[in-house]
Amino acid sequence: MERPITDWLPLTKKEVEKRGWDELDVILISGDAYVDHPAFGTAVIGRIIESEGFKIGIIAQPNWRDDLRDFKKLGKPKYFFGVTAGCMDSMVNHYTAGKRLRSTDAYTPGGVSGFRPDYATTVYTNILKEIYPDVPVLIGGIEASLRRVTHYDYWKDELLPSILIDSQADLLVYGMGEQPLRDVLRLLKKGVPFSSLTTVNQVAFIQDSAKELPKNKQWETVELSSHEVCQKDKLAYAANFKIVEVESNKLKANRITQQVGSKTLIINPPYRTMTEKEMDQSFDLPYTRMPHPKYKKRGAIPAYEMIKFSINMHRGCFGGCSFCTISAHQGKFISSRSEKSILNEIDEVVKLPDFKGYLSDIGGPSANMYRMKGKDEAICERCSSPSCIHPVICNNLDTSHTAMTNLYRKIDAHPKIKKAFVGSGIRYDLLVDDFNKNNTDGNHDEYIEQLITRHVSGRLKVALSILQMLLCV
Repeated sequence: MERPITDWLPLTKKEVEKRGWDELDVILISGDAYVDHPAFGTAVIGRIIESEGFKIGIIAQPNWRDDLRDFKKLGKPKYFFGVTAGCMDSMVNHYTAGKRLRSTDAYTPGGVSGFRPDYATTVYTNILKEIYPDVPVLIGGIEASLRRVTHYDYWKDELLPSILIDSQADLLVYGMGEQPLRDVLRLLKKGVPFSSLTTVNQVAFIQDSAKELPKNKQWETVELSSHEVCQKDKLAYAANFKIVEVESNKLKANRITQQVGSKTLIINPPYRTMTEKEMDQSFDLPYTRMPHPKYKKRGAIPAYEMIKFSINMHRGCFGGCSFCTISAHQGKFISSRSEKSILNEIDEVVKLPDFKGYLSDIGGPSANMYRMKGKDEAICERCSSPSCIHPVICNNLDTSHTAMTNLYRKIDAHPKIKKAFVGSGIRYDLLVDDFNKNNTDGNHDEYIEQLITRHVSGRLKVALSILQMLLCV
């Protein structure tokens, strides 16, 4: 049986009216097609907004080349517009490392390219500011998050200021946005003006340099070299980058400021790592786990086809690899879901009409970091190292694989699961006893046996750091 259209968040005015709504509280603009699945940021943010009691609509992949009717079709929201380029930076989505235009887009029906602009967050926000100058715009997603300070743009081959400058957005949420978004929504519900959301953690904004910084007695402030200084001095830019990287790896970080012309960029410190309860709240929302029905005739969405039978058990990575941005966006510290939440999600997956009994992945950014954390959190609070396992594994890190092994066995025993594969990369350095001195109870051997005998689909994927690559040569 086909599900009613109201099971999805509304994409059109008709769908809004079917819910009995005259006006929307928040409208999300996304560079991706709308897939109502917890692996797609627009769906997660939309469902969180819905769960907080707000009326939410989505404008997915609007046409920015015509008379801009797509940006007007749901009207003017009561509180704000949310804007994201999608699950990828739009420039990475469009171009190869050799700066050749890609011919496909994995986040568009049929894999067709050309449905989002270059620098999508900036383009969408500028359009909204032109049409609705009095409506606040909140930007987020990986494109906004990793461009929140002065950054090197590979495609223009120049240093660009914070994306807040070019986009003219009112507020930026960086990293995984559930915690700051819930606080923003609850404050707005209490009647706090959008312009006063300047003391929420994990947001960034621009203000006049003459204005005093918002007060918070719990925060220390670190000032970066100005954007103009960075343009003239490469070492100043490198020093800035190091400060941002160090602050993103702290359990208790500082507020960061940077001068950009006559403006001041302010980046509030992030929230502490999400608890198991908070993670479950995000993943247990009523997703349909399917693309919106409007895409049926346009072909499959490749990114969805790849992950629709996969389960994300945790977020974050303490590997600290220099070529990777997982810790910069998701954080160094691991946020894990409860067994109950994971098993409940599997119960939903097995109900999908085309499920044949095979889970493509039960993992995370690095598959074997589930529930790993510092034994003594007080030690972690004093640490600013980007890696917990290089050059040696930290003595304070609990690297037990017992929780994962037990969970794999429970998933394996599910009556409707033929095979549950681990498709994410395994950090094998955690499993080598000569390197990992924290393995005192032999649980690693038990994990390896369970993994290799029951959960490998042809080839085992390994997550490598640069050091490990050199050791393998």
